Amino acid sequence: MSFISRTLACALLSTGPAIALAHVGLPPGPAVAGSPYEARFRVGHACQGAHATTALTVQLPRGFTLQDVPARAGWTSTIDRSGDGTVRWTADSAAQALPGDQKSEFVLRGQLPAEAGTLYFKVLQTCDVGKADWAQIPGGSSADASREKLEFPAARLLVVAPGAAPVEATGAWLRAAVPGQSATGGFMKLTAGVPLRLVGVSTPAAGVAEVHEMKMEGDVMKMRAISGLDLPAHQSVELKPGGYHLMLMNLKQPLAAGQQVPVTLSFQDAQGTKSTLLIQAPVMLAPAGGASAPAHRH
Repeated sequence: MSFISRTLACALLSTGPAIALAHVGLPPGPAVAGSPYEARFRVGHACQGAHATTALTVQLPRGFTLQDVPARAGWTSTIDRSGDGTVRWTADSAAQALPGDQKSEFVLRGQLPAEAGTLYFKVLQTCDVGKADWAQIPGGSSADASREKLEFPAARLLVVAPGAAPVEATGAWLRAAVPGQSATGGFMKLTAGVPLRLVGVSTPAAGVAEVHEMKMEGDVMKMRAISGLDLPAHQSVELKPGGYHLMLMNLKQPLAAGQQVPVTLSFQDAQGTKSTLLIQAPVMLAPAGGASAPAHRH
C-alpha cells in the first residue's frame, strides 16, 4: 500500500492550531517492550469538507507483530501481511460510516518488539470526500518527537525497556536559583501508560528533593510535601507553578539558566513494583516558550 505524503483534499492548511488536537492517534503514555499491546486508534473527526469517515488503514511499524483485529459492527476488516503489514477497516455502507461529529476507536492487538524505542503507525483516513494521510514522522530524537508540530503526524507510541518506568516526561524544567538561594522548583508533564504513583524524586543538585503541592485553604495559599501523586493511565498530569511540583532544597550550588540537571523520579504501581525515570531538566528563568510563571516562594 502506498501512503501519500499529503492529500490536497484534506490539507487543513487553514486550521493549523487545531490539527494537533484532531489527529488520528493512540492514547498517550508508553508501553513496555516485548509486551502485548492493544492499539486503540482514536478518530474524532472526518476529513476537511467531508461528513464521515468511510475507511481507516493502519500501516504496522517494523517489529510490531499483529495478533488480532477485533470485529467492529458494520465494518469489515482486511489484513495484508505482506511487508510489515497493514490493517484496513471499511464501512459496510454509507449508513455505517463514522459521522464527523462522533468519536470512535479502531482496535488491533499485537506484540511489541523486544527493543525499546519509538514506534510510528501511519494511518490513512478515507472519507466520503477526500483522504487524510496521518504519516508524518518527526525528524529529531524521540525526546523531541512529542513537541514537534506536524500537520499530519503518524500515531506515536513510546516503547520503554522492561523494568523502566512506563512514564513519559515532557516540558521538564527547573527554575534558576541565584547564589545564596537554598531552594527551587521543578516542573513538567507526566504521562503514564499504566496507573502509577509518583513516590519520590532525587537529584545530585540538592540535599533534599520532594514532591509538593500548593493549594488554597480558605483564602490562604499553602504548600506541603506529599507522599505521592497518582498518575492515571493515558492522562497527562502537570507539575506546574502554583500546583503540584518538585521541590529541591539545600541546593549544593547555584542553578544558572542553560544548565542541565539530572533528576530521578521514582514510581510505584498497584502491585507495589517500583521503577525509576532519569531525566535531564534544563534550568530556565521561565517555562519554554517564553511564558511567565508565578514566583515560587515558601
